[in-house]
Amino acid sequence: MNKTSLIGFILIGLILFGWMWWMQPSKEQLAEQKRIQDSIMMARQEAAILDSIRLAEEEQQRAADTAALMALATPETEMDSATLAAVEFKKIQDKYGAFATASKGEEQTWTIENKLQRITFSSKGGFVKEVELKEYKTYDSLPLISFDPETALFDLSFFSNNRIINTSQLYFQPYVDGQPYQGGDLMVGEGEELAFAMRLYANDLNGSSNNDQYLEYVYTIPGDNYMFDFDLRTVGMKDVIANNISSLNLDWKVDLLQHEKHDDRFINTTVYYKTMTEKDVDKLNDRKNKEEIVNSSVNWVSFKERFFCNALVAKNGFASAKIGVNTDKSKNPRYFKTMSSNLEIPYDVNADVNEFPMSFYFGPNHFKTLKSYGLNLQRQIDVGNFFLIRWINYGVIYVFNWLGSYGWNYGIVILILTILIKLLLFPIAFKSYKSTAITRVLRPEVEAISAKYPKEEDAMKKQQAIMNLQKQAGASPTSGCIPMLLQFPILIAVFRFFPSSIELRQKAFLWADDLSTYDSIWDLPFNIPFYGDHVSLFCLLMTITTFIYTYVNNKQMDTAGNPQMKGMKIMMYIMPIMFLGIFNSYSSGLSYYYMLANIITFLQMFIFRKMINEDKVRATIEENKRKPQKKSRFMQRLEEAQKAQQQQMRNAKR
Repeated sequence: MNKTSLIGFILIGLILFGWMWWMQPSKEQLAEQKRIQDSIMMARQEAAILDSIRLAEEEQQRAADTAALMALATPETEMDSATLAAVEFKKIQDKYGAFATASKGEEQTWTIENKLQRITFSSKGGFVKEVELKEYKTYDSLPLISFDPETALFDLSFFSNNRIINTSQLYFQPYVDGQPYQGGDLMVGEGEELAFAMRLYANDLNGSSNNDQYLEYVYTIPGDNYMFDFDLRTVGMKDVIANNISSLNLDWKVDLLQHEKHDDRFINTTVYYKTMTEKDVDKLNDRKNKEEIVNSSVNWVSFKERFFCNALVAKNGFASAKIGVNTDKSKNPRYFKTMSSNLEIPYDVNADVNEFPMSFYFGPNHFKTLKSYGLNLQRQIDVGNFFLIRWINYGVIYVFNWLGSYGWNYGIVILILTILIKLLLFPIAFKSYKSTAITRVLRPEVEAISAKYPKEEDAMKKQQAIMNLQKQAGASPTSGCIPMLLQFPILIAVFRFFPSSIELRQKAFLWADDLSTYDSIWDLPFNIPFYGDHVSLFCLLMTITTFIYTYVNNKQMDTAGNPQMKGMKIMMYIMPIMFLGIFNSYSSGLSYYYMLANIITFLQMFIFRKMINEDKVRATIEENKRKPQKKSRFMQRLEEAQKAQQQQMRNAKR
């Protein structure tokens, strides 16, 4: 490495560290954020206490009114049917207030089907009870249901006449294109659109519904899209909803189900979210149960699993959010994880009509599909956080989708992708192999230099002589490492890409029935630590070819006069063993790619041997030796350091 390269790396490092230091909040900003969060929490606690006091007082008054009404029923007198109905309604009204009538009913469901989804709506709560993705199946060929319909919760809550109203307990009425609907299931054709509304009416003191006062969920279902609009509207509710609030509270909680045979430890199945002010997305830790409060305006929240996600988008932003992920137990044998969000919806108490536009996405984590919405939903797909890895994967995704558009088997697509990547790196690999060949030719002279300077105090002279020799010949002592260093970003990029690529899901190739997960050819009757309970053939072949490549590459590496390279050789033999344990339960498509990369590398080495004649290399070296060599500043400083060290050693002996 010359001086210019060294200075370049140092400057890049200083810029990165400087940027990280500059972007971190100051102590004053952290203190201000904490003060604001504490103030918000204190205000909420005070409001909760006041609400509890009001609720207790109202409950006492309602109990007194009910007791007075019940006093009419004595052993001597028997209530007539009207009085009995009034007593029963009074009990319900004490609990539900203006929504007493809506608290009674039987659950009905309606299914709306388009090209991609089968969405079931429930009259109880007025929400989506179930979503089936028609183009996908589970690993065992069952219909793919986004979440457990029996435990899903979607609840809008608010204060009304000093009562907390939970819409999940109330019954809504269906409307289609603005008209009451009494029919059955519906079908939306491709290119068409259907407005399906669930309306919750308030009632007067006598229990009669008021058609001018209602809360409404409006779902606009397209015929060929995974995302559909969801608008929350309140009409004429100024006298129903408490006039001292500024937001409604929305609870959304689902139990995700197991859809894949195996979810590896590198896939982030957790809650993702994006604020209105930030371009990037954030997520919760997926390795442990976690809750987080987001006090800034939130653009969207997504319950993301490996290949699918359930996302709720607020076009104007939720005021704040509390999100969580955990692994609570469930009766459902396919239970995977629980995702939850508590969202604040801004509400104007002075407006006769409030409308809060939102959208739902129930669909695949397909990069192009998610990116098409312009919401950065595609950032849920883990293609790497480091900008270089991420941009390499963007290119890989583009090429991968382009190749896949021809309808080829994805095993063939991976083969062509591997060839294209290797062709891109071919000039670098050729230059590196040529440098390695030069180093082999120089081996006798390097050994002669080592014999000339056997003493430890002459190590600096020996190293300088070897470096001068290599410079004259045009070789580099790190020639064997350069290809790996340059290919490393691509290796990491594809390591992220293949397991996250839904295109490989349930795509068969040769003996592998699913390239997105491991290809077991033998299920073991026991579990081997760090390896697993099965044998993945692609992983095994990748490990074997890696061993062969390591052996061939190490034979070409010259370790004379460089003891560090010997240690590197040993490490390179250990790495395939580590890969065997890591990749055995990983995507077989990734193991297949690495195996192909090793095989193509062998072919490249064979071609390079034919292209590079070592006799010609030796003649070129001799010619270079006769040319005058100008010392670089780095070599000049190295010689000066050597002279200074030798002078210090002479002074010490005196």
